[in-house]
Amino acid sequence: MTLWCLDLETGGLDPRSDPVLSVGMVPIQEGAVRLGLTFRSLVRPRRPVTRSSLVIHHILPRDLAGAPALEEVIPEIETRLEDGLLLVHQRSMDVPFLKRSFRRCGAEPPPFLVIDTVQLLLRYARRHGHVTPERTEFPTGLTAARARFGLPPHRAHEALSDAVATAELFLVLAHRLRATRVRHLL
Repeated sequence: MTLWCLDLETGGLDPRSDPVLSVGMVPIQEGAVRLGLTFRSLVRPRRPVTRSSLVIHHILPRDLAGAPALEEVIPEIETRLEDGLLLVHQRSMDVPFLKRSFRRCGAEPPPFLVIDTVQLLLRYARRHGHVTPERTEFPTGLTAARARFGLPPHRAHEALSDAVATAELFLVLAHRLRATRVRHLL
């Protein structure tokens, strides 16, 4: 079973109105991140993007102008997701944007199963006493979570870099949670 780790960089936080600016995907197969099979693409938005989102992602308007439209990128994502499960860091962000992107292109989103590293982090924290009724703070941001488990820094807010960083974090969490089957992580 292939896990496709996906990260989206967006022009805001609202999937109803803000565009996807970039997509990064990397597969995990047989317990290894397969860097040779990555997919990355900028996405040309239909309208101008706010300056604040450009500052966060370091994506320039001229780069977006030459990028493929969402309608060209969605089939690439769909092809990969037909081959496996979706892995994300913070499903409440990426999944609504992904589903909305499919619908914007006139397609129904495929019925993908989702593994969320934020949920795995919280499961780990509860299991190891880091989260109790008295103590509820546990870092779930990608950079902080990676640091907690001794993973090196990565280039944040770049879709493929975040996807690879999430895939690496997933492998650590799956090991720490002693998960021997993907179904144990859903």
